[in-house]
Amino acid sequence: MGTQDADIFDDMRHRLITGEFGYGTKLRAEKLRSDYNCSASTVREVLFRLSTVGLVDFQEQRGFRSPYQSRERQHDLTHMRIMLESEGACLSIRLGGVEWESRLSAAHHKLSHIEMRVRSSGDVSPLLNLWSRAEQEFHETLIEACGSALLIRTHLVIYEQFRQQLVSAETNYGYFAENIPEHQAILDAALERNEDLVRKRIHDHLARNLTHPLPGKHQTVAFGKSSLI
Repeated sequence: MGTQDADIFDDMRHRLITGEFGYGTKLRAEKLRSDYNCSASTVREVLFRLSTVGLVDFQEQRGFRSPYQSRERQHDLTHMRIMLESEGACLSIRLGGVEWESRLSAAHHKLSHIEMRVRSSGDVSPLLNLWSRAEQEFHETLIEACGSALLIRTHLVIYEQFRQQLVSAETNYGYFAENIPEHQAILDAALERNEDLVRKRIHDHLARNLTHPLPGKHQTVAFGKSSLI
């Protein structure tokens, strides 16, 4: 994929996970090409690639559209994210050193500063791009020392689909005031290197997006084993 295609892919991906396109919106290559000063075929190729990571729905003869919102899909993505993020964080606690702790603390500091600004105004939209990127950076840094490139790639796919399901003007783009103490609690548990607690904090942070409780009390299944979180 060329540099221009990669830039278009990254920009479209960001637009899709920050609520620029409403649920089920038809994505017309002929219209989008003017945004990027490129051919419609280039846009179609980018849209097709986005469909392979679940951010665009594609049907023969019907073209491309942003996915519809679904409570069942939201639940499944939340469940998967809890599993992957909990496992990745615990592996990072075991394998990550002081440099990982420093990167995680720095990512949290940036996110906390932005979320404080959002809380003071009550409106995330002016800082949506900054907040979205900072929130993603914090959760990616949380698992980055896990030692598994596959886990990291899979988490990214699930994270972006999860964000896409939650982000709209009606939901204040997925921002909750409770995010601030919840992110702090995740950071504290990680820096304490308390695996059981970090699992619980991640579950508590994401559980509001489950449409029904997970089996058992704070329980999820990760990589073939049952883990209390």
